[in-house]
Amino acid sequence: MENLQTLEQYDVLKNEGKHIFLFSATWCGDCRVIEPIMPEIEAKFPEFTFIYVDRDKYIDVCVANDVFGIPSFIAYDNGKELGRFVSKDRKTQEQIEEFIQAL
Repeated sequence: MENLQTLEQYDVLKNEGKHIFLFSATWCGDCRVIEPIMPEIEAKFPEFTFIYVDRDKYIDVCVANDVFGIPSFIAYDNGKELGRFVSKDRKTQEQIEEFIQAL
């Protein structure tokens, strides 16, 4: 999974192509739980590029997108929001895959 590098990169990625942004943080226990399953999820959905957004480094991006709980996911296709799985609750592999399949 690619890490978000700049605010400008977020805007470019959001508006060009199909991306799923994973909002997370190193201190988040529920985020660490899904970390080992993310490569498998990414492999199942190659039509999307997955981008890791560090909540602490990009708090303004989180606020602008109403992401107040992590881990959270927001999917975009060329600037159009396809869907969001945003909450502070722990997420299972099945729940994440169901979210992506429903996009």
